[in-house]
Amino acid sequence: MKFISYRIGDRASYGAVIDDQIADLGCRPDAPADLKAAIAASWLPGSIKGLEPTLALAEVSLLPIIPNPGKILCVGHNYEDHRKETNRAKTDHPSIFTRFADTQIAAGEAIRRPPESTMLDYEGELLLIVGKGGRRISREDAMDHVAGFACANDASIRDFQWHTGQFTPGKNFPGTCASGPWMVTTDEIGPLEMLSITTRLNGEVMQQGRFDQLVFPIPELVAYCSTFTNLSPGDLILTGTPGGVGAKRQPPVWMKAGDTVEITIDAIGTLTNPVIDEA
Repeated sequence: MKFISYRIGDRASYGAVIDDQIADLGCRPDAPADLKAAIAASWLPGSIKGLEPTLALAEVSLLPIIPNPGKILCVGHNYEDHRKETNRAKTDHPSIFTRFADTQIAAGEAIRRPPESTMLDYEGELLLIVGKGGRRISREDAMDHVAGFACANDASIRDFQWHTGQFTPGKNFPGTCASGPWMVTTDEIGPLEMLSITTRLNGEVMQQGRFDQLVFPIPELVAYCSTFTNLSPGDLILTGTPGGVGAKRQPPVWMKAGDTVEITIDAIGTLTNPVIDEA
């Protein structure tokens, strides 16, 4: 199934997407407060049977899939072609950094280029949404802890990222982490290894990859991250970007106001965001 968080009028809610309509789950009397709480309570329906759409998808303003995650963990250099284009050494363990929740934007919302930089880069990624929390989760059990997946754009302010060896500044400007258009539950996706991801900038293909090319596959990421922190329902893991980033092209390609960037993942859909200059 597909689930979204959204706003209609002054009310924030969440629901199931059925074709181009929404079954509003957040308005039910017994509904948990938000999508994160619904995931934590195992409250979400397992099928569309009995669900009555009450809203058109076009009526609502989408929010990030999980507007209020406890953690956003990001994986660097998790495709071999991207590792090579950045001249990074091979490692025995994933490279992990963090994002702040307030950097998130929704599908259709504008990615904002800050006035401090012109080096705004795209990074198409598979976003993992934690379903069942846990600590020291085994690789064998890892997929049982995943609620679903979405498309993401882990956009980077490259010069701030490169100020030192730490990524935090360049990865935490407001309006630079897009997710959506919805979360698709794992039962509808099938084997991840068969799926591909494509990034397009103004219609031109910039990145392409398959999830069987991940240096550290999804179960290994869940196991590793749950070793050093307790994963909780609604936590997010950005799983890495393929080669072809703008910073490593000759000449470099930077996103600018007026651009449109699209991230398409098989079995999930397409995340589309315009780019604007931050006021």
